Amino acid sequence: MPSEGKSDMERVGLFKEMGYISIGDKYTPFIYRPFNESAQKNKQMLTGVPKKKSALQAGYFDTQFKRIFEKEALTDFIKIQRQYKIQQAKKNIGKAFLPSSGEKKPSGIGSYYGTLGGSIQAMSPLQVPKKLYKSPGKNMYTSPPKKGSGYGYPGVTLSKLDFYSSDPYDRAKEMLKREIIAHKSMLKGGPFRLNLHPKECFDCNPYKLDKPLPPSKKTEEKKTHFAVPFKPSSPSKKIGGMKAGTFDAYPSHSADLYVSRKLKSLAVNKEGKIFHPSPGPKSSPVKSIISVNVNKFVNSKNYNQVPSIMAY
Repeated sequence: MPSEGKSDMERVGLFKEMGYISIGDKYTPFIYRPFNESAQKNKQMLTGVPKKKSALQAGYFDTQFKRIFEKEALTDFIKIQRQYKIQQAKKNIGKAFLPSSGEKKPSGIGSYYGTLGGSIQAMSPLQVPKKLYKSPGKNMYTSPPKKGSGYGYPGVTLSKLDFYSSDPYDRAKEMLKREIIAHKSMLKGGPFRLNLHPKECFDCNPYKLDKPLPPSKKTEEKKTHFAVPFKPSSPSKKIGGMKAGTFDAYPSHSADLYVSRKLKSLAVNKEGKIFHPSPGPKSSPVKSIISVNVNKFVNSKNYNQVPSIMAY
């Protein structure tokens, strides 16, 4: 804050400096917030605690257990069942029926032991009797067969054996030579040649020279020789913090005294106060569109009812 003039807050167009964290309401953690806040306020309708089923009469509409029949006799179901069995046993004329023998169990897969029908003839594993095999006999032979497979055995095939005819070694070469000589004898004159043979370009190259180029003329350069080689006056100087390698010398420092700035004459009122002109338009902070919508949707009344995830 400057010693003279207005503070930064007086320059901003606000009546009061707002808090930077919240609007002033106390923060309660999410764990201690009530699930249904409206159920904890004002009077509520209570129906009572639910009762569990037990041996007592609690949980029923009647305070005392009521029987269906009053002063009825005790019935023993086991005694009635025994009496019924005795009455049914008196109806038997003779002794109880017993089978001649117990049930028979099969001894394995495919056995007919214990079955009513016994074995089936169609499913028997015995072979059906067949007729004896009689060979059809041999074919009629006109002549005894010839031995051999036909490859490398003469006189085995149906056709006669071809006699060998000799063939010269260079017969194909000699025939080609005879055909070439006969062809050349039929030619008249030399080969026919055209001047319109295909070229690489559409037109001939106009810059192509048929004559060889003359030898190039070499210009003789005059070389000047110095008797004494050139040497610099001294080696290059490095900057060592004192401007030694520069062209100009280091400038001398000029004394510059500090002179205080004279204040201009200020306008003073009759009361002796300095006149301050009216300030111009003041700047004010502008909230974003998202924060404005959030403040409209969430406030101090419904902040605990809003879910943690919101979709703007």
